Amino acid sequence: MRERLWIFRQVSSAQQAALAQALSISPITALVLLARGVTTLEEAGRWLALHTEPSHDPFLLPDMERTVDRLHRAVEQGERICFYGDYDVDGVSATSIYLSFFRSLGANGHVYIPHRLHEGYGLNEDAIWALHRDGVSLVVTSDCGTTSHREIELANRLGLDVVVTDHHQPDEHLPPAMALLNPYRTGTAYPFKGLCSGGLAFKVVQAYQMKYGADFSLDMLYDLVALSTIADIVPLQDENRRFVREGLAQLSRGARCGIRALKQMAGIARDCTAETVAFKLAPRLNAAGRLAHALLGVQLLTTESDLEARRLAEELERLNRERQQIEEQITTEAMSAIDRDDPPAAIVLGAKQWHLGVVGIVAARLVERFHRPAVVMAVNERGIAKGSARTVPGFDLYQALTACRDLLVGYGGHPTAAGLTIQEAHIPEFRERFASLAVAASNGGQRVPALHVDAEVNLTEVNLRLIRELGTLHPFGAGNPEPTFAVRNLSVLNARVVGEKHLKLTVRQGNSMTFDSIGFGLGALAERGLASRRPVDLAFVPEMNRWNGYDRIQLRIRDVRMSELL
Repeated sequence: MRERLWIFRQVSSAQQAALAQALSISPITALVLLARGVTTLEEAGRWLALHTEPSHDPFLLPDMERTVDRLHRAVEQGERICFYGDYDVDGVSATSIYLSFFRSLGANGHVYIPHRLHEGYGLNEDAIWALHRDGVSLVVTSDCGTTSHREIELANRLGLDVVVTDHHQPDEHLPPAMALLNPYRTGTAYPFKGLCSGGLAFKVVQAYQMKYGADFSLDMLYDLVALSTIADIVPLQDENRRFVREGLAQLSRGARCGIRALKQMAGIARDCTAETVAFKLAPRLNAAGRLAHALLGVQLLTTESDLEARRLAEELERLNRERQQIEEQITTEAMSAIDRDDPPAAIVLGAKQWHLGVVGIVAARLVERFHRPAVVMAVNERGIAKGSARTVPGFDLYQALTACRDLLVGYGGHPTAAGLTIQEAHIPEFRERFASLAVAASNGGQRVPALHVDAEVNLTEVNLRLIRELGTLHPFGAGNPEPTFAVRNLSVLNARVVGEKHLKLTVRQGNSMTFDSIGFGLGALAERGLASRRPVDLAFVPEMNRWNGYDRIQLRIRDVRMSELL
C-alpha cells in the first residue's frame, strides 16, 4: 500500500477562537467548520443543524416556468407523458420522483429507461420513434439530454415536446428542447449548482405545487432525493444537506415498501447513513441497470405492494451478487495488464470479453489502487469500445475528453466521472494523448495519494463532547468529508490483523487513556513495523462503537505512519 501525503488544512486561529466562543463549541469543531469554508455565524448555525438549510426558489432555474406550465397542460388534457431516465441510481430515483408525483395527480405518466447494453446512455433516435408511435406528446428526461441535439431535433419534427432535467456539463450550444433545466447553464440565477437530477426533479414538483397546487406531501419524496444525491456523489452542501438529512430519516424508517425490502435483503437493521446508501443500497439498485434493465429499480421504488417489493428486491440481490463476481474477474485481469511498479500516467484499458455494465466500477478500483486517471472499456464485435472514466483530484475528465474529441465517437459526463465511445483502432492514439494530458495536469511530477487532515489534536481532546458536536455536521460525503484528525507519537500497545484484512491497534499518547482503533481493509499497514513499539502518527475519524452493550470511543484509522525521531 502506497504511503500518502498528509495535507493539513490551514485556517485562521483568530477566526477559530471567535467561532468557538460565539457558538460555545470546541475549538476543534470550529476548525472543522472553517476548513469547509464556513466563516459566518449564520452559515455555522446551518451546518450545526441550529437552523434549516435554505430552500431556494425553484423558479430561479431557467425554463422552470415553461416546464411546469407544459406539465400542467399535459395533466389537464390527459396527454401521454414519458419520463425518460438514465439507468443509474440518480436517473432511476429522479424518474420515480416524477412518476410518484404526477400519477398522484392522475396524469397519464409512463417510464422509459434505455437498456445499457442495447441502447447506451441517454436519448436515442430509436426510442424517440417508439415513443412517437406510442402516442407520447411530452418527454421529460432525468439525468440525460443536455447534449442530445440530434435526438431532440428528431422529437421536434415528430411533434414531441422535450423537457430536459439534467446536471451534466452542457456544450457551448444547447439542444432545441422546449425547456432545459440544468444548474450548469450559463447565466442561471439559481444560487447552487450542486443539484443532481433527483434534486432537479424535486425542484420541478416543488415548483408545480407552488404554482398549481397539489394534494401531495413533498416530504414523501426526500428518501428518493437522498438516494440520488448520495449515489451520484454531488456535494453535500447547501440544500443537498437538507435533502439527505430528511431522506436518511425516511430511509431509516423504511416508509417506502420497496426500501424496506431492499434493506432486508442487504441485512440493514440499523438506521441508514450516507455510507449505508453508498455501499449497501445504491449498488443493489445499480445492479439492475448494469446486468439487466434499470426499470426494475423504478418498479421497486414506486410499488405499493409488499409482495411485489420482496420479489423485486430478491432479483436485485441476485443481480448484485452476479455483478460482484464479474467485477472481481475483470478487475483481476485489468490489474495484471498494468506494471504495478511503474504504472502509466493515465490508465486506458479495453477488451472484447469485458462487461460494459461494470467497467465504471473497475475504473474506480484502478484509480484507488494506482492513483491515476483510468478509462476502462468494453469492445463489441463491431470494434466499437464504450467505457467509463474515473479520475484523481486535479485532473478534469470532461476537459481531457474534450481535448480528445476528434478521436471519439462521443463522450459526456462530469469533471470527476465520464463516459465515452471510441473506435477500437483509435484507442492507442487516445491512450497516448490522454496520458500526456495527465502528465501536464500534474506538472510532469509523480502523483502522490493525498490525505486531507482537518487538524492535529491530542488524544485527551477526543471525547464525547467532540463526537456529539461533529455528529451535528452530518451527513458526510462529497463536499463535506468526514472530519479527519491526526495525533503524533502514539505508543502502540497492541497491533494485529483481524478478519484477514482489518488492522486493529490499541494506542495511547503519553499518559492518556488507551483507545482501540480499527482500520477496515488496512491490514497491509501492519507491514510498516507497528509491532516494533516505535511511536506512530495516526490519522483517524473518532466515532462511538457499541460492543457487548457498552458505548466506547473508537478511532477509525485512515492512515498510520512511523513517527519522525526527534
